[in-house]
Amino acid sequence: MDRLYYRPIVQTDTARPDGALTLAGGWGWFESVEVLSRGAPPEIIPAAHLPDEVADALTRSRAPIAGMGMEAPRIMGILNVTPDSFSDGGRYVDEEAAIAQAIALAEAGADILDIGGESTRPGSAEVDEDEEISRTAPVIAALRDEGFDLPISIDTRKAMVGDAAVEAGADMLNDVSAMEFDPAMAELAAITGLPICLMHAQGVPETMQDDPNYSDVLLDVYDYLEARIEIAEAQGIPRDRIVTDPGIGFGKTLPHNLALIRGLSLFHALGCPILLGVSRKKFIGTIGGAEAADARAPGTLAVTLAGIAQGVQIHRVHDVAEVAQGLRLWRSITEGYEA
Repeated sequence: MDRLYYRPIVQTDTARPDGALTLAGGWGWFESVEVLSRGAPPEIIPAAHLPDEVADALTRSRAPIAGMGMEAPRIMGILNVTPDSFSDGGRYVDEEAAIAQAIALAEAGADILDIGGESTRPGSAEVDEDEEISRTAPVIAALRDEGFDLPISIDTRKAMVGDAAVEAGADMLNDVSAMEFDPAMAELAAITGLPICLMHAQGVPETMQDDPNYSDVLLDVYDYLEARIEIAEAQGIPRDRIVTDPGIGFGKTLPHNLALIRGLSLFHALGCPILLGVSRKKFIGTIGGAEAADARAPGTLAVTLAGIAQGVQIHRVHDVAEVAQGLRLWRSITEGYEA
């Protein structure tokens, strides 16, 4: 028999039936579940018919990540201290400019800062780890010296870069290779006790967009993340310190990206918070008619709100002020306005 996958059909309406199940201890709820498999058409079943272990994974409250509760959506502000990132490369390579941007993102409404020193845009080349450390660790240290108190995530595939960032004051590891590029990342996460985000990517940045293909992109990405979580747990990283990211745009075509976004709620069955990184990506420009990356804030907000409607907890964005404003409006409508 083909394996079954369970995707909750998430709702956020204030008119919630008594028997509805709370999704991941958060703001969404569900009464029905789409059952998926590789060998049969989808089927809708009542949530009450879920296997006990699946119901537990879908409903269990998520532990805080880097001090942030997961009962509400969180905004991760992007700070690329790189010369070649696809939308803001070169703007914040100077330490003073980076610090000023970090403070601006915090004031705009970011809950956590994600600092990266190596571009992983399609076609990008690997950066030497010493260079990557020199770009990131001093900025983190300088922010901490100035009293910057938001959590900081280090966006890197390399354990040495992550270690230097942790020494400088980082609170979270964000690995786009899910510990495959450098297996020592698992040891770093286990020893430090910090949360780690495991992202799916097909291939490496240099070639990942050459010819991405999947049997079923939603189920293939789910299986990959499930396997990486099991490896992390075997290395001493508990599931409540793991965040998953389906890797929008990392070895995916536009239809792949849309299929993953439509099916995002499936990933709650992994029992971990979900991180969504869609900010300013090419598919938003293609669909929305915005050729320039920094003109894609409206599309980014639209996709972010679609993710929030499916219970996604962490949203990695460039345009923090715009997303924070949109999120406040969304929460006021769905949860009630608070002055």
